[in-house]
Amino acid sequence: MFTSTGSSGLYKAPLSKSLLLVPSALSLLLALLLPHCQRFFVYDLQSVKDDFQIWRLICGRIICLDLKDTFCSSLLIYNFRIFERRYGSRKFASFLLGSWVLSALVDFILVEAVWYSFGITASRNLPSGFLAPVFALFVPFYCSIPRVQVAQILGPLSITNKTLIYILGLQLFTSGSYIWIVAISGLISGVCYHSKVLQIHQVLCIPNWMAKFFSWTLEPIFSSSEPTTEARIGMGATVDIQRQQRMELLDRQLMLSQFAQARRQRQQQGGMINWNRLFPPLRQRQNINYQDGRRSEQQASPPLEVSEEQVARLMEMGFSRGDALEALRASNNDLNVATNFLLQH
Repeated sequence: MFTSTGSSGLYKAPLSKSLLLVPSALSLLLALLLPHCQRFFVYDLQSVKDDFQIWRLICGRIICLDLKDTFCSSLLIYNFRIFERRYGSRKFASFLLGSWVLSALVDFILVEAVWYSFGITASRNLPSGFLAPVFALFVPFYCSIPRVQVAQILGPLSITNKTLIYILGLQLFTSGSYIWIVAISGLISGVCYHSKVLQIHQVLCIPNWMAKFFSWTLEPIFSSSEPTTEARIGMGATVDIQRQQRMELLDRQLMLSQFAQARRQRQQQGGMINWNRLFPPLRQRQNINYQDGRRSEQQASPPLEVSEEQVARLMEMGFSRGDALEALRASNNDLNVATNFLLQH
């Protein structure tokens, strides 16, 4: 369903896995078995300010007391796991820590601004949970994840590979009366940390010794094994059939998407189109008997040179190097077209 951030599950994302399992388990435990303990995890800024209950800034901003918020935030964390693969667990943890600390300060500012502007007391009604860093992750998601159109509806409106993530974020944004305060503070902290304002990324970061300690103690617990390449397409005798059908569909869609480009090239060259150069073979299809295999290999043009930077970006999304190379060659180094086909197939 949510394919904009690649596949491979939680492979190379132990921190994301821990954020999925531990807070969700504690949230269910408090809701079902220990409801009388929920008062210790209420995010009450009025108590922090009047009674100096500083511990609420930690307990009230880790565990969600609303199960709907727990579900939505868990789905978003799962989709944002690509940033842990791209940046590494230490840098990803530093981003979460920095946005978590900055958003607490922005929460105080926004609550006071709402009080002085509208006379509304929101300090006792803020939602609990690890919500501000989740909203902060929308900043790098918007800036660094390529937008690929999937379908077009109602004229100019289109559905992209990022639409469902934004809809899920909107659902979380509207789940409570004052959750918009936490959402805005998270977005502001994400912009400040992502843009490196006042060198915040160097001040609010995970020390190297701490990263090594957690890597040695907790990473073996939350690490995930690398998924097999055949697990996504089927088992047994149907694997080759499914692969062949998928490649044939990819060929047809690629031909349609590049028809305009081929027509322009034909007009410029004044001759026939070299289809072998325009659409190089996507991959060597196995278990297919060709009558003249060697002759076709000799007549085929050499493979197109691809950009290693674009290959790295596709691998960061969870695709294998082989699939990334073949998709880029088939799309003439068009990153958006290659990403679209890899996501849909």
